[in-house]
Amino acid sequence: MSFVLTGFADEISNDPDEQIETLIQAKINYLELRGVNGRNILEINDDQALDFKSKLDKANLSVSSIGSPIGKVQIRSDLTNHMNHFRIALQRAKMFRTPYVRVFSFYHEGINPDLCRGEIITFFKQMLYEAHIAKCIILHENERNIYGETPARCLDLMETLNSPRLRLAFDPANFVQAGIKPLIDAWPNLKHHTEYFHIKDALAKNGRVVPAGHGDGDLAKILQQATANNFNGFLSIEPHLKADDPDYGGSGPERFLTAVRALRSLLEQIGSIESFEKPPLKDHE
Repeated sequence: MSFVLTGFADEISNDPDEQIETLIQAKINYLELRGVNGRNILEINDDQALDFKSKLDKANLSVSSIGSPIGKVQIRSDLTNHMNHFRIALQRAKMFRTPYVRVFSFYHEGINPDLCRGEIITFFKQMLYEAHIAKCIILHENERNIYGETPARCLDLMETLNSPRLRLAFDPANFVQAGIKPLIDAWPNLKHHTEYFHIKDALAKNGRVVPAGHGDGDLAKILQQATANNFNGFLSIEPHLKADDPDYGGSGPERFLTAVRALRSLLEQIGSIESFEKPPLKDHE
């Protein structure tokens, strides 16, 4: 099976033209849409979104997913307004012709996650209802300090909600930064729920983000196993490299291209095939 490369182009630059120019230089046909002109895709108006879409269309670039910030708020905050933002994310997904919307599972500062689990499940059920109507798929990303920080709680969400419209965006670096070994502690139980990858790596000793294959995320082995499991989908490059990093720093385009080269080198090492065609959409009904 094959992988299709995409990435967070807003880490290249706030300037849409520079984003597009760098994606073309990198020979990447997709982007995960999070920020345009320094603003989140959910914060700009329809005309601004359509203007960006026109630029992408002219460059023959497509959107792999809406990289929304939904669920990256405290669980006991104004969730009515947050649900309205989620509906905007679904509208943006339709506008940019992608089925995927990335979400998180809420911060719970000062609250035992077990005590707010019910509230999180309730909100996810509401999102899944809206996603079903919109024919979209929610991608839950594991992240530090949210409910889905640990593999066990990611699995809990998947098994409790048991919806074909909820899948995982597996982020090895975020697990490393949470003190978790992705290959041993996360991948075995989450691989069958994973439909998308966020590609960055990290060092366990200090959490420093590094390019794919340069950290403790075991990306090579995980992607090799994903290939063996017939995974056919997106690898979304999210460099998170610092401009002043002594090894991987530089301008936004330079850091993005460094991350791209590292991932392609890793794929070559494990004998995986890169595809430039949109992966087939699985049955989510």
